[in-house]
Amino acid sequence: MVDRLKGRTAIVFGAGSSGPGWGNGKAAAVAYAREGARVACIDLSQEAADETASIIVGEDGEAIAVAADVTDTDSVGRAVASVMDRFGRIDILHNNVGATHMGGPVELTEAQFEAALQLNIGPVYRTAKAVIPHMLDQGGGVIVNISSLAAIRWTGYPYFAYYAAKAAVNQATVALAMQYARQGIRANCIMPGLIDTPLIYRQISGQYASVDEMVAARNAAVPIGRMGTAWDIAHAAVFLASDEAKFITGVCLPVDGGQSCAVSEFR
Repeated sequence: MVDRLKGRTAIVFGAGSSGPGWGNGKAAAVAYAREGARVACIDLSQEAADETASIIVGEDGEAIAVAADVTDTDSVGRAVASVMDRFGRIDILHNNVGATHMGGPVELTEAQFEAALQLNIGPVYRTAKAVIPHMLDQGGGVIVNISSLAAIRWTGYPYFAYYAAKAAVNQATVALAMQYARQGIRANCIMPGLIDTPLIYRQISGQYASVDEMVAARNAAVPIGRMGTAWDIAHAAVFLASDEAKFITGVCLPVDGGQSCAVSEFR
């Protein structure tokens, strides 16, 4: 399918990649563009945002790159204002920013716990605060939040704050969907399972004896026998943002190769 999002503007927070290859936000930004959307690529790193935008432009799409800090309300507001100045509307708000902080409540410092909340649930509040007024003015829009399977189950890793924050993303999404349903705004979230992205090599690999062990263990934990890719998440996001999903709101969608149906992985 092509042009499912033609004439629409998507703003993707976390549109860069944390390393070589395809992260979830980078793939989503490009996938939106391939379906005809103009895309604002927002990332803490201007270089990472530029890279994603250049891929879109190189495929004859339309994109801009903006640096912003999603833990800072004013920074988010300035980014949204720059997108409105350029494109005049925002039809799709995509929140992809998140990070793991290993440790249970005993191991985590209070600063680490607060940082995890600021980075994983805080952006949903700040971006919604900045974007929803524009969606209301134009008569509607779509919000896609990237949560995690960790929002609803133990995934085998000791990241207490991440579990709590991603559970909050799920319920925040439901709250947005219900509050604004009669005003033309849909909100859904995607719960990725075990996905093979650059991020896991930086934040998860330390839980294993080697990278090879990590990859093998994560593949084995998925019922279909392999990790997903960033494109699996991106394709789900395009669907939720499109008119094909116009009767879907308040849904927390697992994209996990069946892992949410399987027995929990204890390590």
